[in-house]
Amino acid sequence: MSIPTPHINAREDDFAKTVLMPGDPLRSKFIAENYLENAVLVNNVRGIQGYTGTYKGKRVSVMASGMGMPTIGIYSYELFNFYGVENIIRIGSAGAISPKAALRSIVIGMGASYNSSFVNQFGLPGTYAPTASYALLKKAADAAEKLDIPVLVGNILSNDLFYDDAARTMEWQKMGVLAVEMESAALYMNAARAGKNALCICTISDSLVTGEACSAEERQSTFTKMMELALEIA
Repeated sequence: MSIPTPHINAREDDFAKTVLMPGDPLRSKFIAENYLENAVLVNNVRGIQGYTGTYKGKRVSVMASGMGMPTIGIYSYELFNFYGVENIIRIGSAGAISPKAALRSIVIGMGASYNSSFVNQFGLPGTYAPTASYALLKKAADAAEKLDIPVLVGNILSNDLFYDDAARTMEWQKMGVLAVEMESAALYMNAARAGKNALCICTISDSLVTGEACSAEERQSTFTKMMELALEIA
């Protein structure tokens, strides 16, 4: 496939080597307007806003992924394989399924369990365990310590279902899974297949344990510690 693709209308060199990837296009816009210098809109197909600018002298891009593994699967594949992107850092929201993960706390996904069939395309003769890239994981943990940002590092669940008729999400708690979101396993698989790097940093926006929840506006523009941590390692 040539570029631009059906989903990204950017030119070949429009993206930096590192792309921050929130789910929400408005979070992408917020980061570009509040953190990046000389930010330029490089993609807006289907309202999936992508920007490139600089942060502390480093060239950085930020582009939304939309919701779910199919969408981040498309965008991360194209960025890795067609646009020469080396690192994608997902910065999203997640629901706590462990009492250790308090509202607004930051969780770094060392591994991503899943209930998706996304992995079937690779034809593997067993069960695959998607993991973050160690280099990015270490940089994030070190930067969090330096910035005095408390983080939890562990396993997260990438769930294909937001509305789960069987209501079985909390069963993952017994295996030490910290939180549930909808994208990271696919991102980690695409990164592994392309020989690239990926990491998920999430802010707890709601809790299946306590019933607490942040508003949509809070999710869009107040999860700044997560954004700053990702920008530091970009």
